[in-house]
Amino acid sequence: MIVAFAGQKGGVGKSTTAVCLAVAALEAGSRVLLVDADPQGTVRTWGEVAAERKRPAPTVIAMGASMHKSGQLADLAAGFDMTFIDCPPRHGEVQRSALMVADVVVLPCGASAADAWALATSLEVVREARTMREELQACVLITRKQGRTALGKSARKMLESTGLPVLQTELGSRVAYQESLAAGQGITTFASRDPGAREILDLLDELGRLFHGQEASGRFVAQAAAR
Repeated sequence: MIVAFAGQKGGVGKSTTAVCLAVAALEAGSRVLLVDADPQGTVRTWGEVAAERKRPAPTVIAMGASMHKSGQLADLAAGFDMTFIDCPPRHGEVQRSALMVADVVVLPCGASAADAWALATSLEVVREARTMREELQACVLITRKQGRTALGKSARKMLESTGLPVLQTELGSRVAYQESLAAGQGITTFASRDPGAREILDLLDELGRLFHGQEASGRFVAQAAAR
């Protein structure tokens, strides 16, 4: 399964989510490839920190607007169980390339009306890709949620009106996410008892069910239950 995290807006948690999912999948026994397609290089920097601190980490590589071409990412990803692509904001050619090779595109979106409005441009990129690849699955992920607020509920309702499925799993605004990346880890290894660790495991399982159907990978279900 190749999962791309895309969106025209920065600061919504694409890099953090990609890293934390990759670490959780690795911890569950999968062979994991993490692709940094963002010139900012957050994922590559995280990989360097993980290596310096001798933390278990997935294979990290950098790719750009040619990743969809023959002999590029599709061939490389064949040697892994899961591949996560961190796309940059406002680099349409890179996002289009990622969407030409991904099985699932996840659009992270903050839990506010302003974030939901900003999603419109991202939706156009997804619709364009799906005209060429009908099999591409797409969904919205609510991130940076502030507890059980009315704002969060209204944002979900607004996002559901886009026509794309909104994942049931929501990621809260938690310091542990940032702290885990700074330590060269994912939240599931850095703070396994933090609610964010459960969120990531639930998200990993939900993405598995989205791609594979109701019979998701048993090891993800078992891993989540163990938490």
